[in-house]
Amino acid sequence: MPETAGARVAVYFDFDNIVLSWYDRIHGRGSLGRDRARIAASAGDPEVTARLAAATVDVAAIVEYAASFGTLVLTRAYADWSAPINAEYRSQLVARAVDLVQLFPTAAYAKNGADIRLAVDAVEDMFRLPDLTHVVIVAGDSDYVPLAQRCKRLGRYVVGVGVAGSTAKALAAACDRFDSYESLPGVTRPEASDGKVAASGRGRSRKPAATPPADPAEALLERALRLERERTDDEWAVASALKDLIKRMDPSFSEKELGHASFTDFVKAHPAVVELREEGTIRYVRLNPARTP
Repeated sequence: MPETAGARVAVYFDFDNIVLSWYDRIHGRGSLGRDRARIAASAGDPEVTARLAAATVDVAAIVEYAASFGTLVLTRAYADWSAPINAEYRSQLVARAVDLVQLFPTAAYAKNGADIRLAVDAVEDMFRLPDLTHVVIVAGDSDYVPLAQRCKRLGRYVVGVGVAGSTAKALAAACDRFDSYESLPGVTRPEASDGKVAASGRGRSRKPAATPPADPAEALLERALRLERERTDDEWAVASALKDLIKRMDPSFSEKELGHASFTDFVKAHPAVVELREEGTIRYVRLNPARTP
């Protein structure tokens, strides 16, 4: 993977695609198609609410994954935000500084509406912002193959994120890198009928910690370590690089605001999550082996 120093990243969500794919992954193929009318008519129904909650897409996990490649220059999500199933996400997306692009369906279901608008915007952005180095496409539709190929021809590193079992093999092959959504740090994968963790597709298999940290800063530290290990294939990360990643994942992060004089002190305060190693003036950190899947 290209180095993150100076890397500038654009992220494009086909939000209808990722929501539909994950809902069907949790509840069974074709479930959203069957439940869509009920969701629109009975959003307050306890059963509807429970099914939506079980299939909630973790936007933060995707945005943080994208941030592991470099500085996020722009992040857009395309959908009909008046639809109840999408409206549930508006506050979560806005909190992550994601621009919401409204699509107005001209029919009951506007097939390819997001595909065309997203592709046009992405190509325009590459010419308008020549310093973009990475393009992250959050979708699984084969219609995005030409976009991925065009981005690569224009010299961008293309990353794909999609739901295992719902992503076209052609799209995965067209990207420089493709990871399944359920393999991202922090995402809880659904269980197969035999109780075992379901397969995660092309992405490397990773499980969240058995006992997630209660402290949000501690959870952020763990997710950053998992992402950095995935990026470098090295269990030890340079502390300064890890801090840069954390700042990209959460620009509001400040070890001093958390009561620590330095980032090293912050790391030392979480021995259950990380181990620290010093070599001269360079400090290395790794995920505590007890938390490694």
